[in-house]
Amino acid sequence: MGLKIFGNDPENQPKPRQRFADDVVGRFRSGHQLNGRPAALDDWRVTTGDPEVANAVFDILGGDAPQEWDAKGEDNLEVFTATREVEIIMEGPKALRSAMILWGRNGKMISKSDGEVMEDGTPDPDADLSFQERKKKGQDGIGPVPQIEVYFRLAEQPDLGIFKFQTGSWSLASDLAAYDVEGELAEINGPTKAVLELEPVSFVVKKGPRAGQTVAYTKPNLIIKGAAE
Repeated sequence: MGLKIFGNDPENQPKPRQRFADDVVGRFRSGHQLNGRPAALDDWRVTTGDPEVANAVFDILGGDAPQEWDAKGEDNLEVFTATREVEIIMEGPKALRSAMILWGRNGKMISKSDGEVMEDGTPDPDADLSFQERKKKGQDGIGPVPQIEVYFRLAEQPDLGIFKFQTGSWSLASDLAAYDVEGELAEINGPTKAVLELEPVSFVVKKGPRAGQTVAYTKPNLIIKGAAE
C-alpha cells in the first residue's frame, strides 16, 4: 500500500519527484585547465556531479576513468573521453540557443542580440559590420561575443539525461549562421539526430608577423542529421 504520512490536506502533500532523465546531468567541454592556463582538447571532456552518469559516459565514450577535479560547481567528476565525435539527439529548436552578448568588466551582461535586433527590439548597432569586424571587436573586448548552448541526449543512451555544451566559438557561430542550423531544427520541429564533434584544424600562416608558423586548434561542429525516429 505504501506509507501515508502526510495527512489528507492536498497542501501538505510532497511535490512529485522530478524525472531524473529530464535533468541536465552533465556538461561536454572542449578544454580544461593545464597549470592554471586554459588548454584545448582533441577529444571531449565530460563533467558531472553524478557517479552513475560519469561511469556511463566512460563506458560509452571510453578514455580515462572518472576522477575528481577542482570544480567551482557541483560537477566535481570529470571524464577525459577517447571520442571527438558524439551522436546526439536534440529535442527540438529550443535545444540550440545562441546570442551575441556584450559583457561588462564586472562580468555582468550589458546587452544581448541575435546579431540584427537587440533584446529590447532596437536595431543591433553592429548589424552592418562584417563577420571579421565583429570578431575583432569581440576579441578586443569592446564588442559582443557569441554565446552558444546546445542541449542534448546521448543517442546511445537517451535515458541517461540531458547534457549541455556551451561555447563562445566564433567558428561555430559562423557555421550556425551560414548553414542556418536553427532553421533546420525549426523545420524538423521535434526530436532531431545530430553529431557534436571536435574537428582538428591546422594551417601555415602565409602573411604577417607569424608567417611560416603552423597554427593548430580544434573547432566544435554541430551537424544536423535529420528527424529522430
